[in-house]
Amino acid sequence: MNPVPSDIRALREQGVLNIVWNDRQVDLPFVYLRGQCACAHCVNEWTGERILDLASVPADISVEKMELVGSYAVRILWSDGHNSGLYTWERLRELSTPER
Repeated sequence: MNPVPSDIRALREQGVLNIVWNDRQVDLPFVYLRGQCACAHCVNEWTGERILDLASVPADISVEKMELVGSYAVRILWSDGHNSGLYTWERLRELSTPER
């Protein structure tokens, strides 16, 4: 079974998404997280090639709103208007590893 975060908060002043897992707490920078969106607008669903130009992500991007999607993901509405990507707990866990 995939881990589920015990807490997830957008710390807007710090520009990070704070995620508390059972074994660690991480801060993922908004600009990094926005660049990791895997929706069909950001990644070609057939080839897996990134469509999103990472240079187009504003350095001051912020989370406007977050919504839980079932018991497996969160949808983020970004300050650039993007909101079609889902960040599953599994994907957030991958992004939370020290090797990122």
